Amino acid sequence: MQTMLGIIGGSGLYDMAGLEGASWVKLKTPWGVPSDEILVGRLSGLPVAFLPRHGRGHRIAPADLPAQANIDALKRLGCTDVLAVSAVGSLRVDYAPGDFVLVDQYIDRTTQRPASFFGTGCVAHVSLAQPTCPRLSAQVATAAESAGAKVHLGATYLAMEGPQFSTLAESRMYRSWGADVIGMTGMPEARLAREAELCYASLAMVTDYDCWHEGHGAVDVAQVIATLTANAAAAKATVGALASALPHDRAPCPNGCDRALDHALMTAQDKRDPALLAKLDAVAGRVL
Repeated sequence: MQTMLGIIGGSGLYDMAGLEGASWVKLKTPWGVPSDEILVGRLSGLPVAFLPRHGRGHRIAPADLPAQANIDALKRLGCTDVLAVSAVGSLRVDYAPGDFVLVDQYIDRTTQRPASFFGTGCVAHVSLAQPTCPRLSAQVATAAESAGAKVHLGATYLAMEGPQFSTLAESRMYRSWGADVIGMTGMPEARLAREAELCYASLAMVTDYDCWHEGHGAVDVAQVIATLTANAAAAKATVGALASALPHDRAPCPNGCDRALDHALMTAQDKRDPALLAKLDAVAGRVL
């Protein structure tokens, strides 16, 4: 299978310069319109699709992100591996602003977002024991280190609803739960990527210490933007190094990300809703 890398650009990463033969593609999916058009081209000869998560100009609030449409669109374009870049607050003193973190676990505290492609008419339960792909995450960590970033491999991401930053009580509680970083966009995106049988890695860029750290005070947007701006070059260099390192001929995922639906479907074939099956043509076409 041919490798195609999907990039979901988070806060501060709204474009991807250097793509060969680049063009913006407008897509409509059965789940609606993605956050923006998708920039498709090649990087070091590797097919790449770049999607700004919040739309160019940061138009879309976290709770309103069309995560289903975004993941479907990347899958529909042929992406096999997805790198999601996002801004996070740190809940650990050793994860400092400016550091990069490869997320490997989630605590989902979101409440207002469609959480699955499946439902009544076609029920499925995928495993999220390892919600990100260890192989792709390790490749991203190596690429980020080669770009000069300080990288932490492995972290638990607390996905909060937002759009406000945490209260001090919440920040302290999340630390007591063992969460390492906090953000507003990691879920349900990671879950949907697993349902779509995509290898998914989350590169979190630390912008602040949330509000628990006595020496840093409350979070403000100016602080976040300043750190993101400083990190943007390293993030783009990481993507470039990753594209150069990924093999063009893709071996099956040793973690089984690309076979996540093999034993997930519960609904008997003769009881499945044809309308829902039609919407699932891209994300679940392999098993349907």
